[in-house]
Amino acid sequence: MTFFAADGLVINFGGIRAVDGVSFEVEQGQVFTIIGPNGAGKTTIFNLVSRIYEPTAGTLVFCDEEITRVPPHEIARRGIARTFQNIELFEHATVLQNLLLGRHAHKRSRFLEELVFLPRVRALELEHREAAEKVIDFLDLQPYRDSLIVNLPYGVRKVVEMARALCTEPKLLLLDEPSSGLSVEETEDMAFWIQDIRTLLGITVLMVEHDMSLVSAVSDRVLALNYGRPLAVGTAREVQEHPDVVKAYLGG
Repeated sequence: MTFFAADGLVINFGGIRAVDGVSFEVEQGQVFTIIGPNGAGKTTIFNLVSRIYEPTAGTLVFCDEEITRVPPHEIARRGIARTFQNIELFEHATVLQNLLLGRHAHKRSRFLEELVFLPRVRALELEHREAAEKVIDFLDLQPYRDSLIVNLPYGVRKVVEMARALCTEPKLLLLDEPSSGLSVEETEDMAFWIQDIRTLLGITVLMVEHDMSLVSAVSDRVLALNYGRPLAVGTAREVQEHPDVVKAYLGG
């Protein structure tokens, strides 16, 4: 079974080719990381996978199903969730309320049923709350459950956004620069969370990241990009030592 594969991805923005023929495959249970200098096309690939952008060419396959033209609102229902480089949370809602938004993909009640709050709706609400509480316990967010996002430190917000993605019960989790803005200690904690998400929850992770200490700590495979084109793929060490990758980062 092909768990996830991108084949020949291309996207143009006017006269600029932001992604140029990128192909890679992620096996189930892996942590696969995409690295590259700023402007290499990393987040653009995430936007293609989550269907925010339409590819100019190429295909995307997830669990043996082509999802290249699947509507964006259907992606979460198929088992793909993501976080964002710039945190996208509702700041004047609580942590629990933000996590319950991640349960929207599992909504099974109708508007009229919810309007009169039928017993079935109450049962589903309890089910969603139990799922959110499990994620809160998993990520040690209990002290912040009822706190407004606006009152939380940046590092906790990063974990909350990851928690909301986990509430969708994904098979594939896209993490867009999870260590961005974090301290060294918080980045080490993030590495533990990513490893636990893979080993304890059985969720495959596709990550974009700049911090090579985090990349080396958690990644099974790494793809390096530059100007939208693939440079090298392999283990973290193999990619870091590849001459084209060294040249892209350091010049020469």
